[in-house]
Amino acid sequence: MTTTTTTPQELKAIISEGLLSFPVTDFDANGEFRADTYAARLEWLAPYGATALFAAGGTGEFFSLTPSEYSHVIRTATEVCRGKVPILAGAGGPTRVAIDYARQAQRDGAQGILLMPHYLTEASQEGIAAHVEQVCKAVPQMGVIVYNRANSKLGADALEQLADRCDNLIGFKDGVGEIEAMVTIRRRLGERFAYLGGLPTAEVYAAAYKALGVPVYSSAVFNFIPKTAMTFYRAIAAGDEATTGRLLDEFFLPYLKIRNRRAGYAVSIVKAGAKLVGRDAGPVRAPLTDLTSEELAQLDALIKQLGPQ
Repeated sequence: MTTTTTTPQELKAIISEGLLSFPVTDFDANGEFRADTYAARLEWLAPYGATALFAAGGTGEFFSLTPSEYSHVIRTATEVCRGKVPILAGAGGPTRVAIDYARQAQRDGAQGILLMPHYLTEASQEGIAAHVEQVCKAVPQMGVIVYNRANSKLGADALEQLADRCDNLIGFKDGVGEIEAMVTIRRRLGERFAYLGGLPTAEVYAAAYKALGVPVYSSAVFNFIPKTAMTFYRAIAAGDEATTGRLLDEFFLPYLKIRNRRAGYAVSIVKAGAKLVGRDAGPVRAPLTDLTSEELAQLDALIKQLGPQ
């Protein structure tokens, strides 16, 4: 596999507009990766109009993949989507492990990196910044997006310093939802980064984040209701409050009631949705748990009222 020819600045331009998404990762009944159905999933999703797809991201259960599986996932995604939609690869965990993943993703043809949280321990701003910088310096020709989430949250001061030291750090994806911090970062860093909304079920926050200067977000429901996901995104972009309000009331808010029942359901409910629309990606891996039959029935009713996708 040849390495990408997409420069960091070209990638920044790509992710600065449109809808992004995280395909789920296909497993068989025994929990083994299924490349054939994963490839079919990407072929199905690619024409719907997402600006970029994140392979082995959070919704793709990056945290449960072995290194060899990770490479297989990224390689499959880049081969299927070449010339159709850019593939960014998730990378994370301990710093040197994250570096290994990022370099492997580069070898497998990914066009950028989504750097997810480091592993387990709390850390200072200086320590988290060092983690990000070391990964960026390991793949200087690849654009890197830092995922602000969980134990890996950066403030404006640290991001300014990273922006000066790492030319290929081109994006900031927020999965925390602290408005004051987001406003401060957006005002201080200006156009230095592409800014992405990354809270679970990002559609619920999309209008608020657009008002903060963050018009782009990643959609997990794109995995099973891609037509509706694109309709919602276009309505947000156009300021069509009638459409966004209707979809929030009819689908997204009832969907949240199911999603919020158990920790980890933000991933599990997406795999459940894929199964219900005939795009079964298999079960989630431990430590996640699948939806109950009752919850599946409730989700099925929500999906059916949306109509064909």
